[in-house]
Amino acid sequence: MDLTLKIWRQKNAEEKGGIVEYKVNEISDHMSFLEMMDVLNEQLINEGEEPVAFDHDCREGICGSCSLHINGEPHGPDAGTTTCQLHMRKFKDGDTIFIEPFRAKAFPVVKDLVIDRSAFDRIQHAGGYISVNTSGNTQDANAIPIPKVDADKAFDAATCIGCGACVAACKNASAMLFVSAKVSQFALLPQGKVEAEERALNMVKQMDEEGFGNCTNTGACEAECPKGISLENIARMNREYLSAAFSADPQ
Repeated sequence: MDLTLKIWRQKNAEEKGGIVEYKVNEISDHMSFLEMMDVLNEQLINEGEEPVAFDHDCREGICGSCSLHINGEPHGPDAGTTTCQLHMRKFKDGDTIFIEPFRAKAFPVVKDLVIDRSAFDRIQHAGGYISVNTSGNTQDANAIPIPKVDADKAFDAATCIGCGACVAACKNASAMLFVSAKVSQFALLPQGKVEAEERALNMVKQMDEEGFGNCTNTGACEAECPKGISLENIARMNREYLSAAFSADPQ
């Protein structure tokens, strides 16, 4: 395939960016999207130009670092797929592809297509953990009975890879789906009960402080999530938060 790429280029966080057009030729439909980007960067390096900066790591759809806005969609046109697992067979010869970073106040652009998602890390630090007895008298996790339905729901929530597609898809740049997944994976298990109230209050507080928008139940987050995280988690987090807030201040 011969393609036209319109890519957001931005030298650093302080300078203004803009769309720059590139041409790539003889792209195999068996390539992944990031392999196509590698071809472009090799071409730019050979021409003495600076390659396009973009995040990537595992390239197996696990780490969540490859987040790109492709033709107006987080991770591109293939449902339930991360950018690194998007293949060029989803495009046609002669196509023009727009490639931009995820857009959100809490996700500032660092360079080109690279954004700073450390806001997610700070939300995790605020409550995404459990207390574990490491005194040498620990209880085997397999000895704690957990209903399979709860275990399955907790596992489903835990599949969130923190890519930020939910934020990029939301018209309000809300992080509710991400935060609710992290709250839910513990709220459904007995190991998560110790910090349950603190977790809900602290993670929501940190989310608001980071500048993410409010949820208006549009559902774009679930539709664009590569791991299919359910909106049910947002309802669960709201219940956890209200219960914790009432316990903290019954008046």
